Amino acid sequence: MTTLAATGTKTFRLMTYNVHRCVGLDGRHAPHRIAEIIAQQNPDIVALQELETGHPRTGSIDQAQVLASILKTDFHYHAARQRGEARFGNAVFSRLPMRKIQSAILPTLPQIPIQTRGALWVAIRVGSEEVQIINTHLGLLHHERFLQAGALCSKDWLAHPVYVGQPRILCGDFNATTASRVYRLFMGSLHDARTLSPCRGRTWPSFLPVFRYDHIFVCPRIRVRQVQVPKTPLTVLASDHLPVVADVEILDPLTSSPD
Repeated sequence: MTTLAATGTKTFRLMTYNVHRCVGLDGRHAPHRIAEIIAQQNPDIVALQELETGHPRTGSIDQAQVLASILKTDFHYHAARQRGEARFGNAVFSRLPMRKIQSAILPTLPQIPIQTRGALWVAIRVGSEEVQIINTHLGLLHHERFLQAGALCSKDWLAHPVYVGQPRILCGDFNATTASRVYRLFMGSLHDARTLSPCRGRTWPSFLPVFRYDHIFVCPRIRVRQVQVPKTPLTVLASDHLPVVADVEILDPLTSSPD
């Protein structure tokens, strides 16, 4: 199978997808269905949210390991929440050389007992370049999301002094629309991939998308060639979110431009 990265050393395809524990709208737990959707798009890098390991409600399996075995990729997983053996979190998969930079639980509201959220940061080699990928899933409450977005914009993450000049992409399920303060905060230093492409597809709920919660933000060293939100009978059924797929190119430092 030929990937986009194999055809040009500075181009690759990225998919971000909230897979809803691999449980579809029909109530069926079907990791193979999620793997089929990913394989159809043939991405070089896949950032998934809401993956479980060891949870009885999804057969106590390691969903990330199952998907990696089917897709024949490496992966890194970070559990944003753990209860006993059951874990729930985010993962990044790739056939390209990949190393983990860091993962962490994001800030939350201590006075409110809500689900913790996390972020996972990996560096992936695309030709002679290394691109920084941060995959996240923000909370449901506005103030909580804003705290989490602020953390991601800090020197611990997007503004890290060691990596700030390198190609960087932030993606995931932000539970925030383009009208939100969270979105505007990220747009202060990054670009929305879909404002650089004709695609404006909404992603949630999958059967009748009303909101665009799932985003790909890129730094000026990333040129967006195209963005798609695949809406097919399979993607509508497999999760409550639709995936977002972007074809991008890494620019040289002296020629960086969002245009």
